[in-house]
Amino acid sequence: QKLSGVVEDCQCDYKTVDTINEEVVFPALQSLVKKPFFRYFKVKLWCDCPFWPDDGMCHLRDCSVCECPENEFPETFKRPSGQLSPADPKCQEGKPQATVDRTLDNQAFHGWTEADNPWTYDNETDNAEMTYVNLVLNPERYTGYIGASAHRIWDTIYKMNCFKDAHKDVCTERRILYKLISGLHSSISVHIASDYLLDESTNHWGPNYTLLHERVVQYPDRVKNLYFVYLFVLRAVNKASAFLAQAEYSTGNTIEDATTQLLIKDLVTSQRLLNLCPVPFDEAQLRSVDGGELKSHIQEHFRKISALMDCVGCEKCRLWGKLQTLGLGTALKILFSEETPHSLNLQRNEVIALINLLSRLSESLKFVNDSLLQNKVKGLGSRDM
Repeated sequence: QKLSGVVEDCQCDYKTVDTINEEVVFPALQSLVKKPFFRYFKVKLWCDCPFWPDDGMCHLRDCSVCECPENEFPETFKRPSGQLSPADPKCQEGKPQATVDRTLDNQAFHGWTEADNPWTYDNETDNAEMTYVNLVLNPERYTGYIGASAHRIWDTIYKMNCFKDAHKDVCTERRILYKLISGLHSSISVHIASDYLLDESTNHWGPNYTLLHERVVQYPDRVKNLYFVYLFVLRAVNKASAFLAQAEYSTGNTIEDATTQLLIKDLVTSQRLLNLCPVPFDEAQLRSVDGGELKSHIQEHFRKISALMDCVGCEKCRLWGKLQTLGLGTALKILFSEETPHSLNLQRNEVIALINLLSRLSESLKFVNDSLLQNKVKGLGSRDM
């Protein structure tokens, strides 16, 4: 059985979401995230955990992130001179010193600003600790990061969703934030199941449908929350469409950059998308419940969740955790913003994270639906979270 009716707290029904994802969003993003501009993400991979010492480095080589050597990323990402120190190391795995200078961002991209995202923990303007990573060479997949350390990360994240009521001194659930985190958790689980190491001795990879059923599909609420976070992020992209359509996606490759600009414009101005689901999520409800208090509460707790990414013991998991929390933080920044769409201001890394996050969610929805249609997994069960 597939889900039916309107997605809770959203403006579109499940069938329509499947249609727009299959026809518009998924094919557009599959091409877009492979373009040079969206392929390179700057990130702090080596950070001290602010909550507890790192105790969960995973055992597989696939956990390691290959940082970009000098000749790998676009010239316009480099210093104005286009030169890096000869001492900068080439592609290395698990080496904290394998960093790439990225002081050029606000000079290389006309119209791009360099500023911290108020919704996330990382100091984006701290140039010395950032490095570029090629996302295409470091796909989100199974890494072997399991056990108590991984469980503690998610357990702490869900506890952080509880806001203490000063009068009753108990945790009260903030539905929107919980559903965003749950939906993101579901998407990550789907990607682990879709690209799984089935046989380590032969290095055989493929879909693990049993894991997909056990972690996601048998729980209807987890699938529902996946749809919710998809529509939430899609609405953020929709609201930022004027900014995204006119932004400069320069990497020094004229043909690729022109194609990137065209793909973005086609996505954010898609008439098919606007006709079927003009307002995926109504952000007015975010500002009508508790006024400014709701924003400050969600922002405070989301920053703590973002900080937890520094405690992830697996390097590749940390990379994708940081990217997707920045993407979700960017969506929150856009939807809570009181600025007009034309006055909205985003930085390059925020745009890269936002579009890659939507791509992750889009792939997750498609994999779940394809698996159900092909009878690869059992239908949605009756148990909830």
